[in-house]
Amino acid sequence: MNSLIARTLGGAALAVIAATTGAIAQDSTNQVAVMSDWSVFTDPPTGTPKECWAVTKQKTSEATRDGKPVSASRSDILLFVTFRSGGGRGEVSYTGGYPFRNGSTVNVNIDGTAHDLFTEGEFAWTSGGDQDAQIVAALKKGSTAIVTGVSGRGTQTKDTISLRGVTAAIDDAAKRCQ
Repeated sequence: MNSLIARTLGGAALAVIAATTGAIAQDSTNQVAVMSDWSVFTDPPTGTPKECWAVTKQKTSEATRDGKPVSASRSDILLFVTFRSGGGRGEVSYTGGYPFRNGSTVNVNIDGTAHDLFTEGEFAWTSGGDQDAQIVAALKKGSTAIVTGVSGRGTQTKDTISLRGVTAAIDDAAKRCQ
């Protein structure tokens, strides 16, 4: 599974997690474009990139346990579409800002169409190829994504993600890594 983690979310993308929130995102040398609510990053930031990704953070978050609202301490919450040099399809991944319950899935609901991602630690991924393509197409057509997961402590989270600018960001990231 560690090779899948490395393949899906390279070291540079992990380093950018902290840089995609607040004012720090504007200072990141890896950020190459902003399209409404989405940003585009490359690694390396100049020259021929080996990895390019479109990323956004949640607009709102809710946390509940046993149906009641609770306070949840979380790190960065991000939805990624990542491309590797040489082209290819975008790979969808998500970090919820906490370790997911072992064996759980994360549900990504895009304007009423649900997609399940498998989890390991704080990250969630598709099963690959066709599912990535389906989610990318849905993201480009949609207006909002609702991402629901369950923490190792049993807290259910629901993150609302804006899709304003997603098409331009995904297309830009893909073009940069052709």
